Amino acid sequence: MLTELSIRDFAIIDEISINFNDGLTVLTGETGAGKSIIIDAIQLLAGGRGSVEFVRHGAKRAEIEGLFIIPNKKHAIYQVGKQFGIEIQDEQVVLERVITVSGKSICRVNSKLVTLAILREFGKTLIDIHSQHETQSLMNPDHHLDLLDTYDPKSMVKVKEEYHHLYDKLTTLKARYKKLSENEQEMAHRLDLLEFQKTELEQANLSPNEDVLLEEERSSLVNFERIYQALQDSYNALYGEQKGLEWLNQAQLALQDSKAYDPFITKKAEEISNHYYALEEITYTIRVQVESLQYNPERLNEIETRLNEINRLKKKYGTNVSEMLEYMAKVEEELEQITNKDSHLSALNKQIEETEKDAYLEAVQLHDIRKKAAESLTKAIYKEFKGLYLEKASFAISFDNEGSYFEEGKYVLTKDGFDQIRFMISTNPGEPLKELSKVASGGELSRIMLALKKIFAKHQGVTSVIFDEVDTGVSGRVAQAIAEKIYQISTESQVLCITHLPQVAAMADTHKFIKKVEKNNRTITKMQELTVNEQINELSRMITGTKLTDTAKEHAKELLELASSFKAK
Repeated sequence: MLTELSIRDFAIIDEISINFNDGLTVLTGETGAGKSIIIDAIQLLAGGRGSVEFVRHGAKRAEIEGLFIIPNKKHAIYQVGKQFGIEIQDEQVVLERVITVSGKSICRVNSKLVTLAILREFGKTLIDIHSQHETQSLMNPDHHLDLLDTYDPKSMVKVKEEYHHLYDKLTTLKARYKKLSENEQEMAHRLDLLEFQKTELEQANLSPNEDVLLEEERSSLVNFERIYQALQDSYNALYGEQKGLEWLNQAQLALQDSKAYDPFITKKAEEISNHYYALEEITYTIRVQVESLQYNPERLNEIETRLNEINRLKKKYGTNVSEMLEYMAKVEEELEQITNKDSHLSALNKQIEETEKDAYLEAVQLHDIRKKAAESLTKAIYKEFKGLYLEKASFAISFDNEGSYFEEGKYVLTKDGFDQIRFMISTNPGEPLKELSKVASGGELSRIMLALKKIFAKHQGVTSVIFDEVDTGVSGRVAQAIAEKIYQISTESQVLCITHLPQVAAMADTHKFIKKVEKNNRTITKMQELTVNEQINELSRMITGTKLTDTAKEHAKELLELASSFKAK
């Protein structure tokens, strides 16, 4: 969940730090106090589109930072972090967004610089913002299939994984078939190029690791004098009168005569003796190496010529000889395929048919599972509708698997099978079902969205759901129903809610009041967490809209008691 939000020089906010709790947090205040500005800041933190207009007048940059605590190790954020190489430690994710007055946008995740697109990937797994004027994933038909799949993941996951495996294999086979069956002119050009490359590599007569070995030999020849002198000086220091070996021999002889009298001398005499014979062997090998050294300028010229040829080929075929040999093997394989194109095309076509048949069977199984999930989801939605006074509304999940997606007696496969679905709704009896995105009434739309969010809150895995005045245009019993539904969502995910309805505010686990004040002739936004008495006064203000009355206070207390009673259930 979002535990802390820091905002600096953003719109009318100079500097504010807000701590958030689990459950339902309600933000209230007069119109224009800055409630929606806080939501705008969170939206930017989640990768929303920024603007220099957000930078406070006179400031150089606006800064937003949010701390999220994610104790669930199976949460999608950990996979996203792994995907983009960002380590998540101590269950903490810190998102940062800076917008400069020049229009630059700087994004960080856990202090690591990222692109806006990557920030958006993190943001969408953590935050879901819904407002009256913003189309979210629930409103977009392109996302409805994914939502349906998240409704019954246990039945879906294995079949979907198998289908994706087969679909990826099918896509690869079709790409190979298309490449191999290109027009004759392009194929002839490709054949000429491959034959030239093969001939050039064959004539080079490369051997594994040849470039490394030649570089080592070249280094020895170029530095011949240094190598010879070093070996000679080492040998002279070890062998000869009054040299290293002679002194070591004297040391062991000095101990030999007395080793019978002391165990320490016995041990050290043996150690020195071992070292002496080992060093004697080393001295011998150094002498042999010195005697074998020969400076051959002709060999050096041969190596230089060979390395020049290898380096020329590296520019075309790989960074080293091993890569060039691998490339040569690929060239030979492709040449064989082109030369025997017809037989390869026939074999590929057979593979494609078999893989497509298997993938289609998996797609049918996916379709059957989705049909059952759609039935179950529809029943769950009708149940939620009853609690929102939408008993007369009709809902259906339409499977649009026809039209241009149907060829030769079979549905055309896509990455998700062959299903295309839409959430359909009718809010009035006798009216036909329409796409969810085309429902016009703001009050009805708010209730429909809340019903869907109540169901999908736990399935989507989003840690923080934010409602920005979704209760606009409702009152009475519908307002109370919306309040109860928002609270129910907060039992599955952290919920932040801006509201003007006292029924919703009364449901708050935490109630924060936002107001504008003047400081040094500048308007700034302030926030305070309300005590119980302060909450009663704020609810009274929301009820009357003017001065506080005893009747309004009693009504406010009654709302809080009703809310407590509902929560206890």
